[in-house]
Amino acid sequence: MDTGVFPPNISTTGHVVDQLFWLATLLTGVAFLLIVAALGYFLLRYRSRPGRRAYYTHGDSRGAICVTSGLALLVFLLIDVNLAYHDHVAWAVVWGAPPSAREALQVEIMPEQFAWNIRYAGPDGIFRTSDDVTTINQLHVPVNRPVIVQLSSKDVIHSFFLPNLRIKMDAVPGMVTSLYFQAKQPGTYDIACAEHCGFGHYRMRGFLVVEESAEAFNAWLAEQTNEGSPDLSWGWQWAVSAPRASGTPGAHPPSAGARAWSGGST
Repeated sequence: MDTGVFPPNISTTGHVVDQLFWLATLLTGVAFLLIVAALGYFLLRYRSRPGRRAYYTHGDSRGAICVTSGLALLVFLLIDVNLAYHDHVAWAVVWGAPPSAREALQVEIMPEQFAWNIRYAGPDGIFRTSDDVTTINQLHVPVNRPVIVQLSSKDVIHSFFLPNLRIKMDAVPGMVTSLYFQAKQPGTYDIACAEHCGFGHYRMRGFLVVEESAEAFNAWLAEQTNEGSPDLSWGWQWAVSAPRASGTPGAHPPSAGARAWSGGST
């Protein structure tokens, strides 16, 4: 459902994050209106007026305690438990079925103050070799193909955020983290840094380009000349198995997955 509140969703799983947001907004919004209405009613009903004087009560009678406890239990069941259940469902959709390393495009990203260094394996399909392709602030992926991104920061903590895909992930110095996604709509979209990383934080804007076909992506990759650092040592060894999933959708990808993918930064 595109309400115009968020950037258009181009992810195969982003809709469940939007649904979770609107469910939380609906439940808390209804609760807020009911509380304000009750507050207004009691203010008017028990106000001080001629012939009747308002009085203060501690609300510690047995009846008051029972009513308060009952309302608290009702809120817990209708809001907290409800959101926890739907959060679990959304997490299973977003992170529950990671792509295999064989079917997915693998990309390394090492942000620094204040740019995104992005690297693809070259024709040999192996990272940290002389034919790797590096770009700055330009992430190209083919449409309808799973993508696995691994990140590690060169200096401070950055947060790799793809608003149109409803995912973000911290890039941390000294460790490798990962996320995966699949874009379903060609076009050019924003990459943002969601973590204040210094005075030049405003410059941490990159672009995600979803190519309209695998052929278009391969043609773009073949035309690239290295823009980033020729230093090969900022990469890491990729594991064979896919990451395991756990966590909260729309925020940070699985820490367990990050460990499964990492081979240690150098």
